[in-house]
Amino acid sequence: MSTFRGQISLDGPSGTGKSSVARAVAARLGASYLDTGAMYRAATVAVLDAGVDPEDADAVARVVAAARIEVGTTAGTELVRVDGVDVAKRIRGAEVTRVVSPVSAVPAVRRQLVDQQRSLVAEADAVVVEGRDIGTVVLPEATLKIYLTAAPEVRAQRRAGQLGIRDAAEVAELTKDLRRRDEYDSSRADSPLRPAADAVIVDSTKLDRRAVVDRVVALAESAVGAGERS
Repeated sequence: MSTFRGQISLDGPSGTGKSSVARAVAARLGASYLDTGAMYRAATVAVLDAGVDPEDADAVARVVAAARIEVGTTAGTELVRVDGVDVAKRIRGAEVTRVVSPVSAVPAVRRQLVDQQRSLVAEADAVVVEGRDIGTVVLPEATLKIYLTAAPEVRAQRRAGQLGIRDAAEVAELTKDLRRRDEYDSSRADSPLRPAADAVIVDSTKLDRRAVVDRVVALAESAVGAGERS
């Protein structure tokens, strides 16, 4: 069993394999795991079910403030609930994916969920936290910060594989969607997507998941991370 103690932030754009990598790293290190993206997707479910406009920041903030969002911190089990209802499968669907960016861009929503994320992290001796602003906002003092990236075309192919999409036109549209979300998340005023200044940037374009996991585990075990690029 690893002796790692501390916090690993794993940030990066959509489609880089953050979830599978973070879960595997947590399992290897015997650490807890937190998928912050699932929390924003769960908030989006609440907004959709309330029937409010995702672009209406005030209405979105009210709905999310009233919702009970629960996520698990065990790497081997995905637990995501909204007001007691299991939404683990629903949050990955196209309906939620289309509007998660504007919902997650609302400052009041981010403040609420960041507070919840920090509370969950505080309960763990060792934890891997994945998202888009973990190293820059949620856990700026994390033991190790990783920024996982890959070429948009490769990310689209990986996401298509996860979703069972084989049609070339659909894959091309998926690539466009990823680029649009990258632009939206990188340019938002509150907690934009970007690597922390002291993050290790891991480009997985030519690496399989196992190689990425091995790389992150090695960094964690040697407590290396400040400013290195791979």
